[in-house]
Amino acid sequence: MKKSPVWVVSALALLLPVSTMSAQALELKVADSFPAGHYLVRLMLKPWMDDVTKRTNGAVTFSYYPNQQIGKAADMLRLTQSGVVDIGYIGPSYVSDKMPLSEVAQLPGAFQTSCEGTLAYWKSARGGVLAKQEYVPNKIKLLFEVVLPPYQVWTAKAKVETTKDMEGLKLRTTGGAQDLTLRALGAVPVRMAAPDAYESLSRGTMDGLLFPMESVVAYGLDKLVKHATEGVSFGSFIVAYSINQSVWDKLPDDVKKAMDEASDAIEPTACAAVDKEQEGTKQHLKDEGVSFDPLPEATRAEMKEKLKGVGQEWAAGLDSRGKQASAALQEFNGLLASGGAK
Repeated sequence: MKKSPVWVVSALALLLPVSTMSAQALELKVADSFPAGHYLVRLMLKPWMDDVTKRTNGAVTFSYYPNQQIGKAADMLRLTQSGVVDIGYIGPSYVSDKMPLSEVAQLPGAFQTSCEGTLAYWKSARGGVLAKQEYVPNKIKLLFEVVLPPYQVWTAKAKVETTKDMEGLKLRTTGGAQDLTLRALGAVPVRMAAPDAYESLSRGTMDGLLFPMESVVAYGLDKLVKHATEGVSFGSFIVAYSINQSVWDKLPDDVKKAMDEASDAIEPTACAAVDKEQEGTKQHLKDEGVSFDPLPEATRAEMKEKLKGVGQEWAAGLDSRGKQASAALQEFNGLLASGGAK
């Protein structure tokens, strides 16, 4: 039977790598664990996708799967590596066994704004130590990211005013560097992904959380917490979207160029938007009955002194396992000092 020309063309298209195909109707699958309407999707992910589609004149589109529809936050690296998704939200803390060095951007006291941390991490993860030691070995390529503003301690009952108030508190962390931070202050870290925090806090199995302000609202925790600290940076968290390296390699050059340009454009705007977003969110939380309690100067000084050695402890522990943590820390601190520019 004579094969239809349309059938033949379709069959050949399936056999060709992406790079040899026309960019027409190229759809990439994107997945994350964020709930619908999450502020980082609104401020970073969707603008980036829209920009790529615009820069490619509609040739590249995206199918987006939020809210752990395809997999949990801890599974996103594996799902991206295996090609189940093309682009995944990979929080390094959730896969700290695979990406331990990235936690350099989550150490306490390193920076005061999202943009400071974001631009420094961007340089290291796209072309520095983190790119070579974390992204290349995991066969993924960072597309865009934001480092969140410094985390604070949020509690459901107890108000934190002194270092002694921290002792014994069970607080949610993302693991790794945040665990070291809490242990330095005598608190008990409880490692879990953000989507699981509400249930644990509502059941009383935790006393509170290390969390960024925006996420308190995004995950409905504003109904549960009553107090928040101010004045000390307890670390941060990296929200990074990465693409499967094999998928990237097969993309047409003009699509790669469009994505790179969109990524360079979104980095400074997304972090600035995240920093600004806190103003309105803080008022909303106050209206919900959350009290913001600036730590007394003596407490700030004592906490900062206790936290001063966390970075070196973190680096030494990883160095002993053959990881280049000291090199990552030196590079990151240098980038912070230079405003993220080499």
